[in-house]
Amino acid sequence: MEKIVFWKDRERGTIEPTLFSKMAEDLAERLAKEGKVNKRTQIRKFYDEVLRLDNEAQSNPTTEQWENILPRLHMLIAKAVYAQGRELVSPDFVKFIKSSINQIQQKEDLSVFTNFFEAFMGFYRLYRKD
Repeated sequence: MEKIVFWKDRERGTIEPTLFSKMAEDLAERLAKEGKVNKRTQIRKFYDEVLRLDNEAQSNPTTEQWENILPRLHMLIAKAVYAQGRELVSPDFVKFIKSSINQIQQKEDLSVFTNFFEAFMGFYRLYRKD
């Protein structure tokens, strides 16, 4: 699976131009074709948690608060691996979660990931109707 890269130029704050379009659609199509795993409801649980953590990060701008959010964000990797063990998500979904979360160092990274996940969910609905 191709690694999803959020930033074209992190220092300048330039997001990868096709992140929310081509990259999100390509990932959605690939994961939708992986058989009976990766049901929308299961993936939605992960998106909802990312959204909740992003909202918490944006509403609490202190460094101390961010230091408490980041470990809970990394907990999603363990939850994804657990879901894979229960055959609820595919290994490629776990790779997507790991790769994305490992890029997050600041609140801005989480915000970009949340927006990417939102775009992914829209495309996933197109490719995974059930």
